[in-house]
Amino acid sequence: MPAPLYDGSAMEILVTADGSLTWRDRTVRCALGRGGVTHDKREGDGATPAGRYPLRRVFYRADRGAAPETLLPVQIINRDDGWCDDPIHEAYNTLVRLPFSAGHEIMWREDTLYDLVVEIGYNDAPPTPGAGSAIFLHVASADYTTTEGCVALAKPDLRELLATCDDSTHIVVTAPA
Repeated sequence: MPAPLYDGSAMEILVTADGSLTWRDRTVRCALGRGGVTHDKREGDGATPAGRYPLRRVFYRADRGAAPETLLPVQIINRDDGWCDDPIHEAYNTLVRLPFSAGHEIMWREDTLYDLVVEIGYNDAPPTPGAGSAIFLHVASADYTTTEGCVALAKPDLRELLATCDDSTHIVVTAPA
């Protein structure tokens, strides 16, 4: 089922396949998945899933900055936080504690990409094995290198965006025609 079109409301964030992210009257550059934007997301394809998704919660590295101003739930990232990306594991597409025997991402990264991370409600209610996991809104690299399927923007832009978000906010990712 195709995602509803962006309606311009203050509670929706529009992401276009050309790498722009718009909310309210502000547009900024963003990085998307190395596999482009797709309606047929699969685990490991590097694509950003097209559709309309809620924002679930914000994670941040307290050792690298203050908690963001936002009305979304906020959680500190700990050294033992991971995210299960193993499609056959019962914890697929959820936060897990490390060490963890199945495939996973490490949330406590040495680079700055996960200093501030927003969990996007993609494939989580409930997760469909193999349909993609760990789809986040996070900090972009300085050169806006493509992501593994996430949406990434400059840290100041992400902080500014989060200040306008609450639990009714949705992100709308559009695929090329």
